[in-house]
Amino acid sequence: MRGTDFQQSAMFSYLSPEQRVPADHPLRAIRQITDKVLKQLSRLFSRMYSQVGRPSIPPEKLLRALLLQALYTIRSERMLMEELNYNLLFRWFVGLNLDDEVWDVTVFTKNRERLLKAEVASRFFHLVVEEARGLELMSDEHFTVDGTLLEACASLKSFKKVEEGGAGGGKGEGDDPGNPSVDFHGEKRRNQTHQSTTDAEALLARKGAGKEAKLSYSGHVLMENRNGLVTEVAVLPADGRAERDAALVMMEAIPGDQPVTVGADKGYDSKEFVAEARHLKVTPHVAQNNKRRKSAIDGRTTRHGGYAISQQKRKRVEEIFGWLKTVGGMRKLRHRGMELVGWMFTLAAAAYNLVQHAEPGHGDSRWERMRSSVSTRCEKVQEGLPARAISPVTRSCVAVRPLLVPIHI
Repeated sequence: MRGTDFQQSAMFSYLSPEQRVPADHPLRAIRQITDKVLKQLSRLFSRMYSQVGRPSIPPEKLLRALLLQALYTIRSERMLMEELNYNLLFRWFVGLNLDDEVWDVTVFTKNRERLLKAEVASRFFHLVVEEARGLELMSDEHFTVDGTLLEACASLKSFKKVEEGGAGGGKGEGDDPGNPSVDFHGEKRRNQTHQSTTDAEALLARKGAGKEAKLSYSGHVLMENRNGLVTEVAVLPADGRAERDAALVMMEAIPGDQPVTVGADKGYDSKEFVAEARHLKVTPHVAQNNKRRKSAIDGRTTRHGGYAISQQKRKRVEEIFGWLKTVGGMRKLRHRGMELVGWMFTLAAAAYNLVQHAEPGHGDSRWERMRSSVSTRCEKVQEGLPARAISPVTRSCVAVRPLLVPIHI
């Protein structure tokens, strides 16, 4: 029998958003980790707000909404507010009841500025990193560094001469005054003489020889090599030296004073960078650049087996940039100014780590994929299983540190 196409909506619903979301949905694990981190930021939030006046958007809800924007590639805050209005999954993750009113987009962006001034994204990111480090998911000895260009939210038409007050093309007859035609043919444009009228901090840069130049920022990550998680991030002007400068800053922030290794591509093969890295007790596993020059990396580094492993592992950093640009919305920036761009880049990196924390799976399979092979071999030793090909160093780790216990999230 054919069912009737009823259009009458029910007046009451007895199911909460919590009951609507499946128990094995990936956002449940992400929400659990996020709530744990936000609880640690509660004191910071209390200092940010006054004790009197009208209540603002709770910072916890604001941060969860911004995480959704990165996780689901929502192109604007206005679209995010529209999704929150009718998407039950989004309402549950943010913490809104079915009858709660969604915020105005202008109010939402205005409240985000308060979090920007308090560097909340950076603190949130580092707490997520500490969660991963506490679960023994991160290496403290082997890392990879790399950078990428982030296309700025500004067009080449806005890149005009500074001294001439924006000369660089004129309007034709019947031209649109809001988007005039500009002829740059034969004009040499440089960062020293030109500046964008839309985003003054964006610089003209190109990815390589023969590539087109675009107004860009330079985004950088420091990845640990065990599971490919991000440990540090940085956003700098795309001035051509940003990669090496950011790498040194991020390597200096590595906790502890133990010797570490950092893999990198040929762009980092310079005498100054290698010398500074060794001064920081970092062994630079940089790819050799022997094209029409002598590499700063010699046989003292390349003869070790760890160098080849670092060169193999460093390719995983491209997975981070691929996710940040395709899913996290960093391919074409939506914000202007280095401070705000850096804030959003840091939050997107935190979202990437959360996805890797809470990778969908069943039972303990997710944990087994994330754990290091060393930890697995240590368990085999303690359980009395055949210890073939297990080194004495690996065997001794059983007595040095406790075994990892699977955490059900």
